[in-house]
Amino acid sequence: MTHPATTPFDLHADGDPPADPWVVARSWLPADDDPERPQVTLATTGADGCPDARTVLLTAFDETGFAFHTARTSRKVAELAADPRAALVVLWPGFTRQLVVRGGVVPDGPADAARAWAARSDHLRRLAWLGTDELAGLDRAGRVAGWAADVPTGADTDPAPGWVGYRVRPVELTFWAGGVDTASRRLQYSLVEGTWRTRWLAG
Repeated sequence: MTHPATTPFDLHADGDPPADPWVVARSWLPADDDPERPQVTLATTGADGCPDARTVLLTAFDETGFAFHTARTSRKVAELAADPRAALVVLWPGFTRQLVVRGGVVPDGPADAARAWAARSDHLRRLAWLGTDELAGLDRAGRVAGWAADVPTGADTDPAPGWVGYRVRPVELTFWAGGVDTASRRLQYSLVEGTWRTRWLAG
């Protein structure tokens, strides 16, 4: 989905915030067809009950959720199978703005996955095909040779078999903005019985 360019919603401006959190999200985040994808922190629950986190690319977002893609054999996939809930943190340069998303996680649809694969760089597509634990365990010469291997014909259009997508469906979105001449401030949206409720919080 392409989101029109808008001025980021100002959390320090007077007046009531939008009733719909997606209005704020679309003004803050780049359009899905922007090649510069945001790097976000994805937090899950580890098998031992301890929080786990790592950085992923935000593939796309709309009212159905925030999508990311990863290797099917990754630890995060196993953790989401055991507990399909997660949090995402988007941090803007200079720590000027931040968005925290919390919600349930569902597999992304094949059409969305195909669009995400087509938008991936050649490097990331090669990584999906060739980046295995076995390759990581080789010496440098072996890793260089393995990385130079041919990928299957059509790899630029066909997702790697081990590549899978997920979508975080938010039940809570918290937008944070730093302050220059006043304190930082948060705007939190919580989904309660199908309706978004807002409240202002200290930063």
